[in-house]
Amino acid sequence: MVESVNPHWLTPEWPAPANVRAVCTTRQGGVSVAPFASLNLGDHVGDDPYAVARNRMIVGDVLRLPTEPLWLQQVHGVDVCGMDVGTCYPTGDASVALRKNQVCVVMTADCLPVLFCNKAGTRVAAAHAGWRGLQAGVLEQTLAKLDCPPTEVLAWLGPAIGPQAFEVGAEVCEAFMQHDPAAQAAFQPSANAGKWLADIYLLARQRLAAAGVSAISGGDLCTYTDAQRFFSYRRDGQTGRMACLIWMDA
Repeated sequence: MVESVNPHWLTPEWPAPANVRAVCTTRQGGVSVAPFASLNLGDHVGDDPYAVARNRMIVGDVLRLPTEPLWLQQVHGVDVCGMDVGTCYPTGDASVALRKNQVCVVMTADCLPVLFCNKAGTRVAAAHAGWRGLQAGVLEQTLAKLDCPPTEVLAWLGPAIGPQAFEVGAEVCEAFMQHDPAAQAAFQPSANAGKWLADIYLLARQRLAAAGVSAISGGDLCTYTDAQRFFSYRRDGQTGRMACLIWMDA
């Protein structure tokens, strides 16, 4: 577990090895002003670049990060980056670290962040799973890059839009059901005709379980309904981004 963390941030409750460090920031603890107040870590949402840079420095200082995180240009895809990509801001929606002191990070504001480690504490990963990336297989691609038996993998589902707030069209339901008919359990009819309420947590659990991962924690928060703690794109439109970070101590 990480010591001296901002008390407003989240430390995953999962059976990770002692050398695996993981934290999810909230919207609290930074210097950005509305509508990005206050700990916005996204440099692509219209916030003052100096405020974003300062917020990222705050996270690094508070967590005593061993190196600069591998900030990604996220595109709702399935590409998984290694730490040897050779660029500071590679395009991708997940990253994997196979050595100590390498920091994986993904940013979200309703999409699902998923952190991974193996039981031996020798590899970690972070994935950004919006519904498009989740349906297209970003979690499966991340597991493939981890390159260890899925029975040895632990996963933690961070804060995302909850099942009572995530309204989608019928095409989203159909896309998941084409991959696995069991996905129907994650969709309930909405009060709005032709719309469905989607449980992104259940969808992620189904995909992970189908890939052989059984040790899954988290998945009980809602970014949309908790405006005090979380940014939410669905709720606010122009808003900031939180970060989920994971690394291995030396």
